[in-house]
Amino acid sequence: MDRRTLLKLMGGAAALNALNFGASGFAAETKTMATVVKEAGVPWFNILNQGLEAAGKDFNIQSTMTGPATADPAQQVKLIDDLIAKKVDVIGLVPLDVKVTAKALQRARDAGIIVITQEGPTQEGKTWDLELMSAQAYGEAQMKSLAREIGEEGEYVVYVGTLTTTGHNQWADAAIAYQKAHYPKMKLAADRFPGADFIDESAKVTQEVLQTYPNLRGIISMGSNGPIGAGNVLRQRKLEKKIALVGTTIPSQAQPMIMQGVIREGFLWSPKDAGYGMVALARMVLDGKKIETGVEIPTLGKAVVDDKNNVVQVDRILTINKETIGDLVKMGL
Repeated sequence: MDRRTLLKLMGGAAALNALNFGASGFAAETKTMATVVKEAGVPWFNILNQGLEAAGKDFNIQSTMTGPATADPAQQVKLIDDLIAKKVDVIGLVPLDVKVTAKALQRARDAGIIVITQEGPTQEGKTWDLELMSAQAYGEAQMKSLAREIGEEGEYVVYVGTLTTTGHNQWADAAIAYQKAHYPKMKLAADRFPGADFIDESAKVTQEVLQTYPNLRGIISMGSNGPIGAGNVLRQRKLEKKIALVGTTIPSQAQPMIMQGVIREGFLWSPKDAGYGMVALARMVLDGKKIETGVEIPTLGKAVVDDKNNVVQVDRILTINKETIGDLVKMGL
């Protein structure tokens, strides 16, 4: 059957998509991929799952997502071992503690399973890690925002998910280094605080920080729930004009606080893009495509590839403020 006849039978657009799918080099055989996230039911990972599912349909991968009921790296290990026993083709992972999950991922690799991580550039045992921005650029963007909001002087603190959450701590390192190099009148009040992945924990940390550091001028949160928990406390105490709050956050979750000025500015990459990219990258590995700088990651653009550390990086930082948040929420973020 020739191409013209096929187009008539299937419908032009559908047939063209099918032909392009085959021509792209992606194998027709259905594969299985299960992604283990930090915690089930968290809005961030619900959105990430939208990308996992969309890419699963596009690249003929049966994609599922799972995660522990609470943020427990030991439970992530248990879930990984369960997936190894089920003989999935690919395991995706957003690690809580890269040291805890390293041996489990090595067991997966030994079983012939591809491992794609996100927020895990230092994770041992991975095949590839996908990052939607460089740690340096992301951390520096947040510090520049905070410095602008507090006039480049005064005490500030930094929140991370845990003290072993690799991505968060790399962003924090970059932010603090940028402050020391460019804003000498600013001062880190104390070493970084854990709890930024959860609203209640970040609220509790903020209450303690306000009591301990009465001259505090700013807060940066690297975890997406940190600005919500901290913002609740600042709003309750009517400190939103005195203390500037910036950080990683989800637009739909933060919209009221952004519009009220409680959260001065937010930063993000699209979790949906991250999920989509993880599956797209998995398909490329399954099909033996060479992963090198300049390679095109579907929907995400050209990548810079760190062969030494097996990290694939694209540039997708989103800035969230009063001007941009409406459109971002409409996009589903």
